[in-house]
Amino acid sequence: MSSGELTSRGWFGKASAAAVLGFTLALALTCTFSVLFANGDSYFTAQGQMAMWLMSPTWSLILGLCFFFRSGRSAWSWLAVANLLAWAVYAAARFAGS
Repeated sequence: MSSGELTSRGWFGKASAAAVLGFTLALALTCTFSVLFANGDSYFTAQGQMAMWLMSPTWSLILGLCFFFRSGRSAWSWLAVANLLAWAVYAAARFAGS
């Protein structure tokens, strides 16, 4: 077996990375969407509802795609980097808007 093949080894590390860091990544992405496209109190607006309902498909997509990582370690590291970038974009968008 070559090192380039995808296997089921490390599925727990991949799934746990997607469950934990995937949730926070989905939260950062939907919060950024809400900040960029919302006006004022946006909980009951169409944009607020869209941001709220985008959370679960985004998290599900991350959970489904996490098994393409080569190992649990790479899943944790790549999702951690993606989280840092997503939360940085959210912070920049939020502070630029206020």
